[in-house]
Amino acid sequence: MADPLESRLRHHGDREVGDLLDLAVNVYDGPRPAWLAEALRASLEDVGRYPDPTAAEHAVARHHGRRQDEVLATAGAAEAFGLVARLRSWRRPVVVHPQFTEPHAALVQAGHAVTTASLGGDFTLDPTVVPGDADLVVVGNPTNPTGVLHPAEVVRGLKRPGRLVVVDEAFMDTVPGETESLVAEPGVLVIRSLTKHWGIPGVRAGYVLGNADLVAELRDGQAPWSVSAQAIAAMTACTTPEARTEGRRRAHEIAGWRAHLEAGLAEREIPFRSSATSFVLARPGAGIHAELRGRGIAVRRADTFPGLDPSWVRIAVRPPATTDRLLAALDDLAHR
Repeated sequence: MADPLESRLRHHGDREVGDLLDLAVNVYDGPRPAWLAEALRASLEDVGRYPDPTAAEHAVARHHGRRQDEVLATAGAAEAFGLVARLRSWRRPVVVHPQFTEPHAALVQAGHAVTTASLGGDFTLDPTVVPGDADLVVVGNPTNPTGVLHPAEVVRGLKRPGRLVVVDEAFMDTVPGETESLVAEPGVLVIRSLTKHWGIPGVRAGYVLGNADLVAELRDGQAPWSVSAQAIAAMTACTTPEARTEGRRRAHEIAGWRAHLEAGLAEREIPFRSSATSFVLARPGAGIHAELRGRGIAVRRADTFPGLDPSWVRIAVRPPATTDRLLAALDDLAHR
């Protein structure tokens, strides 16, 4: 029989959607740039040979000002979490919750007993909740599902001799200026994903940034050819100066869309946590998730995140016209 906790940890927003209006999946709601579409089409010419991510790792290294041996291309962030989980016989792995559950699930799958460090209140990072003997700490920034952007200095405060701090920055590119990023921080392992900001979840494209010796260890544990030709093309295309300009534009656009959503929630006196990224954690009450589904709208249930209950939902940021359909449905529910 499946472990109920593990089943909850493996629940993700894509399971929510079906043929409903999608406010559950945190993927940018806009057209794919022509240069990215062309790079993906051109990559089909490379499928007749085994993929080599070296060029993509060079591109990512240049993008972040790191050495090439400090970058590991991965099949999305999910592969990176699995590599970390299998890297060592962790004595006290700690996952700071609520946050994206895949790192926790990967550690459980690798046979580790995971300690949960729970953030209460407004979900800001409190390093004192992490046990002093933790040799692995995983934290999201900005955190999924809370949308909280933790100060880099606070995240740095988690570092200890003999401890690996892993920072999931899958949504950092939605933050204008990528403030609080630790991509250049020595002694920290940063995991990034291209799937959300660039609208390519079907192309499993991500990467790891860290000290060269640690990256080499992770590379040794990686399955051969796990990073596809399409993912290599996406990583190379999304780290050009042109992509940097478009990425900044999208981040500012998302901030405007999010302001519209948060203003609508505030007007309806629905509690929410102010967000720094492409989703908002709101608390409209138990049963609202199902009621919205009955009206053709999918938002992400939040009770599968440790520390949250069924009164919470995570709402993906969308253009105002789409958000207004959600707000109208919430008005309808309030006046039943």
